[in-house]
Amino acid sequence: MEKIVYAQLDETVYTEVLPNGLTVTLLPKNGFHKTYGLFTTKYGSIDNTFVPLGKSEKISVPDGIAHFLEHKMFEKEDGDVFQKFGRMGAAANAFTSFTQTSYLFSSTNQVKENLGTLLDFVQEPYFTEETVNKEKGIIAQEIQMYDDEPDWRLFFGLLGNLYPKHPLHIDIAGTVESIMEITPELLYTCYKTFYHPSNMNLFVVGKLDPDDLMTFIRQNQAAKTFEEAEAIERFFPEETVTDIRPFHAISMPVNRPKSIVGIKGAEPAPQGKEAMIHKTKMDILLRLLFGPTSSNYLRLYDQGILDDSFSYDYELERSFNFVAVSSDTKDPERFSETIKAILLSAKDSPELTEKNLMLIKKRMIGQHLQSLNSLEFIANQYSQQTYGEATLFDLVPIIEAITLEDILYMADQFMHEERLSAFHILSKGEKKE
Repeated sequence: MEKIVYAQLDETVYTEVLPNGLTVTLLPKNGFHKTYGLFTTKYGSIDNTFVPLGKSEKISVPDGIAHFLEHKMFEKEDGDVFQKFGRMGAAANAFTSFTQTSYLFSSTNQVKENLGTLLDFVQEPYFTEETVNKEKGIIAQEIQMYDDEPDWRLFFGLLGNLYPKHPLHIDIAGTVESIMEITPELLYTCYKTFYHPSNMNLFVVGKLDPDDLMTFIRQNQAAKTFEEAEAIERFFPEETVTDIRPFHAISMPVNRPKSIVGIKGAEPAPQGKEAMIHKTKMDILLRLLFGPTSSNYLRLYDQGILDDSFSYDYELERSFNFVAVSSDTKDPERFSETIKAILLSAKDSPELTEKNLMLIKKRMIGQHLQSLNSLEFIANQYSQQTYGEATLFDLVPIIEAITLEDILYMADQFMHEERLSAFHILSKGEKKE
């Protein structure tokens, strides 16, 4: 078991790769009464075309199958796993993103028992025709619910513009039509390929004894048999900037129109620690341009072009990266054109000064340190593994090292007009294109 000390943050992490390939990370936080466990597979909604474990030919599976599989993992032949956690005083949940699926529990006692339940139920699949068909109706209702959610439609509308060929633009839950094609056999194929321990990581944080808990995890995994690990081959469509749709709009029954502007990053994006540095630079640039104390934000707010729903973000994951800036607005066209202008002229923005950069960096470090008081935040950030060996505990020195020249270079390299797109949701009756 490797011991990693982050002296600046007074944190010590224990990590080990088990013989079956599972990466285990333990973070004792003995000032806490709660323990939080997160069991994650690097398998998300975009992983629909791949070579199954033990096979040589690639296959394509229905959209939404990763999310469907997550739902079905909780139902076993002897009952519902949620009830088992409940009897031991634990809360459990799960979620599927574009690139991963995570299962979790939190408890203040019986940590080993709850951790054993987490490991066992995720590593013991049980699917039947009857239970799969029953789940189709439940998930279909979930999909239809999100179809009526304007903010969800806005976000995926932008992804459809930026990534028209990539599975990123498809709802994580799939479509009503696609989930009807899911069978127990397909679920087992996906499970066997992506739920191998070598493609997974376990993170436990909170009140724990690392030596004792690691011994328990080793024994739990040693009692199970897994096939030989293989590198997973995933396939994604090739895309160019000419595939980007510059604009699209739809109408929905909203009281106030919505607008979102995105800019697609170039591929391939940085990997490992460089990806964390790259994302941090972009986060700082966006805060400088659109943060609540920036002149851009104050001006647009005073003019009524944006409101308190305004948000901005930079997403960087395997196979995609993009900026998104959105708001409810009385004038969606004016909002999108103004945001585009700010992005395209970013390198010449008067907001990009040494003084503003210093203030943003101090604020980011303060917010980050405060976030480290949340076990859930630590576990979710640590388990993403987007940044190779770099972790959230490396973020403070990364922020401290970023210079104004770094931010200016980022603004110059990332902001290109041919990579921009806008998507609007108009009130019913308004003209759309």
